[in-house]
Amino acid sequence: MKIVIMGCGRVGAQLAILLHQEGHNVSIVDINPTALERLPEDLLDMAIVDDGTDEEALKRAGIEGSDAFVVVTDNDNRNVMAAQIAKHRFNIPRVICRIYDPQRSELYKSLGLEALSPTTIFIQLLKKEIVQS
Repeated sequence: MKIVIMGCGRVGAQLAILLHQEGHNVSIVDINPTALERLPEDLLDMAIVDDGTDEEALKRAGIEGSDAFVVVTDNDNRNVMAAQIAKHRFNIPRVICRIYDPQRSELYKSLGLEALSPTTIFIQLLKKEIVQS
């Protein structure tokens, strides 16, 4: 699969590494050049420093013809903006964005965006652990 990831924090970098190791064509874009230091040498050629909410930057990252776009920055607004651009401008078949605010996550899902809230997921895991104890 051809996958573009926006955000090279701990999650984005690890996801890029895992997908690359599995043989997927991965590129990653982050506005912060020091974030790319998380990547191994063999992935640096597929990383660009730019604003992933900019269509031209996404083109340079290889968004056109991608199978998936994953947005995992720490900013809900930027994540949703980039997800909408990928879905509606580039017609990417699978767009997944991380949204910290659970209420926003539900709203974006109702708008047709695949939004995952780590807050909600962690609460569910904690509840399961508590009840099983």
